Amino acid sequence: MRTALDEINWKGTVKTNSIGTPLKGLSLAGCLLVAIQFVCMFEMNAWAGSPPSPKNMTMTGNAERGRAVFNGKGVCYYCHGMDGNIEQRPQLAADTAALIAQLNPPPVDLRSPKSLRLTSDNARAKAIRKGHPGTGMFPDTTMTDQDLTDTLAYLALLRREGSPKTP
Repeated sequence: MRTALDEINWKGTVKTNSIGTPLKGLSLAGCLLVAIQFVCMFEMNAWAGSPPSPKNMTMTGNAERGRAVFNGKGVCYYCHGMDGNIEQRPQLAADTAALIAQLNPPPVDLRSPKSLRLTSDNARAKAIRKGHPGTGMFPDTTMTDQDLTDTLAYLALLRREGSPKTP
């Protein structure tokens, strides 16, 4: 069904094609209205997800989650041992264990602040993300920023208190 609005443009005159036949469809005002609605819906959908975090906002580390990353997803415990205890490495494939045994310098005891060469969280984060030059520590690019922050909190706990007691 055709309405009067279908044939009237934004100036109020009837739209026609080159031979004078009235045109059907949206007027300029109708097109503008559709475009505005589209932009509004697009902007609403942009806010539907989580907004980007500000660059100056700092994350808080959770040492217990960091422990789970260290002893699991981050595979830090392969070289540094469970909970940073060098003497408690997990059961590894023979070739992996042999490679770790050949590392020179060997992995450090993360529970002993005196044996650590990296003295700041920035240096530790860089070593975790990009690897530690002069050692066998390879980059870990699988950790999220929150995983890294949590792991740094856990490493701080290890330096202060030694390896936490397991239940």
